[in-house]
Amino acid sequence: MVNTGDTAWILTSAALVLLMTPGLALFYGGMVRAKSVLNMMMMSFGALALISVLWVLYGYSVAFGNDVGAGLLGDPGEFFGLKGLMEDTTSEAGGYPVMAFVGFQAVFAIITVALISGAIADRAKFGSWMVFSAVWATIVYFPVAHWVFDFTVIDDDGTVSHTGGWIANNLGVIDFAGGTAVHINAGAAGLALALVLGKRRGFGRDPMRPHNLPLVMIGAGLLWFGWFGFNAGSALAANNTAAVVWVNTMVATGAAALGWLLTEKIRDGHATSLGGASGVVAGLVAITPSCSAVSPIGAIILGAVAGVLCALAVGLKFRFGYDDSLDVVGVHLVGGLWGTIAVGFLATAAAPAGVDGLFYGGGLDQLWRQVVGALAVLVFSFVLTYLIGLVIQKTIGFRITEEDEITGIDSVVHAETGYDFASLGGSGGATLSGQAHAEARNTEGATRA
Repeated sequence: MVNTGDTAWILTSAALVLLMTPGLALFYGGMVRAKSVLNMMMMSFGALALISVLWVLYGYSVAFGNDVGAGLLGDPGEFFGLKGLMEDTTSEAGGYPVMAFVGFQAVFAIITVALISGAIADRAKFGSWMVFSAVWATIVYFPVAHWVFDFTVIDDDGTVSHTGGWIANNLGVIDFAGGTAVHINAGAAGLALALVLGKRRGFGRDPMRPHNLPLVMIGAGLLWFGWFGFNAGSALAANNTAAVVWVNTMVATGAAALGWLLTEKIRDGHATSLGGASGVVAGLVAITPSCSAVSPIGAIILGAVAGVLCALAVGLKFRFGYDDSLDVVGVHLVGGLWGTIAVGFLATAAAPAGVDGLFYGGGLDQLWRQVVGALAVLVFSFVLTYLIGLVIQKTIGFRITEEDEITGIDSVVHAETGYDFASLGGSGGATLSGQAHAEARNTEGATRA
């Protein structure tokens, strides 16, 4: 029998997570140059459209079909086109329709792909991005989702009715809502693509500032709002676990924002709106894998450390010379690694996950599992993404020309501009002309210097 309360919570959570992708589009869009804002937002919306279709065709089956070997891959044909699932009234665990779970997991796949786009802002062909998104989702995200999210089902009589992925079942990693499958996965992929496409013109020389900080703040607010569905919805029930996760998500995020702002104040003398928004995202990333395993005090510690770590990590691109445009590596990879590994330190058996970490007398057992799971996803994603990106670059081309980059990717690729100043009248035309000349000299910038 369908539990209508749980089903309503799952569908509501799915809608919240879906809203995160337009929120990400605003967040990323505000951080790039005015001449790139539409392209940046289109990369998120393109992922939303494309991955929705692929998930229904075969993505869900690869991620949640019965394992076809060593916990690495679900059967692609088992639920192709979601065959047989419309008639199934409840999940294997009981309580909610399988199609509710299908929809909930679909929006995770969508935003994971969209997250990668921030690393290659200002310089990627939209068509090539769409090709990359399809290939990457197919051979990287869908299998990793199987590893992390697909749990083995054992019937009351001891019979195994469904075999899931190796990280969740064989390794025993705690990753409640996707620190590995979503954030480490996307962060490692972002680093690989940044290396394949190379640096933006003027990187490390020109001040690359966000063009619209109000958009960034609105986007961060929508991400924080939607993330309650992302984390608390992963309980798959309206129960105590969801409530604990909700509170941990709230408090870790607040602590991370404070940690980032304090770091900025000490280092630079100013606490910025961009830093506040980035701290929010860093906290959300870090608490994602650990939200069911830590206490609220543990969540505060975890979030505060994440804010400081990520604020410092965004400067690594200047030290090591890779152009991660919008700090996908500094926020999602570093934040995801910290949040996943921190379970091994801060987990308490009093939390819903019921496991003690090192600081609560649990020894090193959970810690080594968390480290192995995190590194496995990092290496897998980085290597395959680099190869996919390299093949696309060598065949159809991934990066726009330098001339097009100077002119502006919005006008060249999409034949549009984000801001039509000419329509304001005579003085607006002069403003547009002045802006165009400034952009041609590449004096306008994109993200944090």
